[in-house]
Amino acid sequence: MALSSSCSPTLLTTTQSSSTPRLVPLTSLSFSSRPTTTTPIIVPALSHKWRARISFFPAFLSKGKDAKTLKEELLDAIASLDRGADATAEDQKTVDQITRKLEAVTPVKEPLKSVLLDGKWELLYTTSKSILQTGRPKFLRSRVNYQAINVDTLRAQNMESWPTFNQVTADLTPLNARKVAVKFDYFKIAGLIPVKAPDRARGELEITYLDEELRVSRGDKGNLFILKMVDLSYRVPV
Repeated sequence: MALSSSCSPTLLTTTQSSSTPRLVPLTSLSFSSRPTTTTPIIVPALSHKWRARISFFPAFLSKGKDAKTLKEELLDAIASLDRGADATAEDQKTVDQITRKLEAVTPVKEPLKSVLLDGKWELLYTTSKSILQTGRPKFLRSRVNYQAINVDTLRAQNMESWPTFNQVTADLTPLNARKVAVKFDYFKIAGLIPVKAPDRARGELEITYLDEELRVSRGDKGNLFILKMVDLSYRVPV
């Protein structure tokens, strides 16, 4: 998103268009012992070169931050938030504002057609309380969460780590070039015991930013997900 200047360039060019110096007479001061005189002051018009420099400033100030800078800001903002579990409402607002700026400069406009989407991603931050398991004591929460996606098979998988190791797999149906409908099919309790998911276990996921390192997604319930790539070669079970 670009920064804009409140100054209009037309306000910066209030000089004479001619290069001829302007003569401004001083008001005559009369004294009984001296004759009246008029002293001219030469006020040169701004040069063409200087006007060009002035008109450059608003354009310079309006240039937005690039993706690399915004990614660094975003990672700094979430670094101390325990993947979002410790985030206050103000923290969430700050993270969302930076994320929206990053989404606006995504290099991949159609992520479902990109090989960069394939692989295993580690969750860095989310606003989803169910994934963060904030209702449990910390020692019973998953230490690390992963999500894998394979575009060619339209399969996805969510995985928890110690101490639960729960998993769930899903079929994906593209709704457009960056959004999918999600239909969960099987849960795996402790990564071992398969349980068929109920038919109501559905959702939607939109990939709003994607590059070779970072992915941002938003769910149909308004939750934000920020993930980093950890394994390009990972394949979701079919």
